Amino acid sequence: MNSIISKAFTAITLAFGVCCCLSLNAQVQTQTSTQAGVPITEISVEKGEVVSVNGNDLVVKMADGSLRHIANVAESARVTVDGQQLGIHDLKPGMKLQRTISVTTTPQTITTVQSVTGTVWHVNPPRSVILTMENGENQQFKIPQGQKFNVEGQMVDAWGLKKGMKVSATKIVEVPQTVVDRQAKVTGTMPPAPAAPAADQPILIAESTPAPAPAAEPAPTHLPKTGSAVPFIGLAGLLCMCSALAIRTLLRS
Repeated sequence: MNSIISKAFTAITLAFGVCCCLSLNAQVQTQTSTQAGVPITEISVEKGEVVSVNGNDLVVKMADGSLRHIANVAESARVTVDGQQLGIHDLKPGMKLQRTISVTTTPQTITTVQSVTGTVWHVNPPRSVILTMENGENQQFKIPQGQKFNVEGQMVDAWGLKKGMKVSATKIVEVPQTVVDRQAKVTGTMPPAPAAPAADQPILIAESTPAPAPAAEPAPTHLPKTGSAVPFIGLAGLLCMCSALAIRTLLRS
């Protein structure tokens, strides 16, 4: 940090911090700039096939054969399928999905430069200095350990500051940071339609065939046992009575 501050001094450069709670807005000028480095982009692709959709829950079979359960898919989530934007309730089993994830990492350096101009009113080397600002107010600033100052072309430390010297102090703070931009895009395709039969193969046609007539039942070889022997016995008795009467009549004659 000291090497950065030393190179930034133009006349007399003082890296300072406010030692007490004073209003510096009118006296200290602050400029902030951001310098971006070379961005690095990484792209990854995930592919899968829709297995089932139940409400806002989605089950996808990944390319490696594993099943992934995605719960509570947002209603605003969209999939681009054949140029159309489809929601979770429009997905069907058999659809092919592809998610492309793009992650761009950009290094940045945020540089904050604070500058102040004043006249040395009191110096307490090597810890602090009190400057009289342009509005006549006195303000106290810390002096970093080992800090050197350029006074009329000569490098001096805090002990070289004297009351009445006109000084311009500058504080430079550089803060590195990384900005990550992540974007995900999901596309898909409809399941393939059933293949049409080949031209040289007949198409099966369903025809209705009348049911065959029921076969005639064979004639029974034995009479059904539907009657009894009582009528025959009665008939035989009647014949016997007739024969007896006929014989009796003949004898009388």
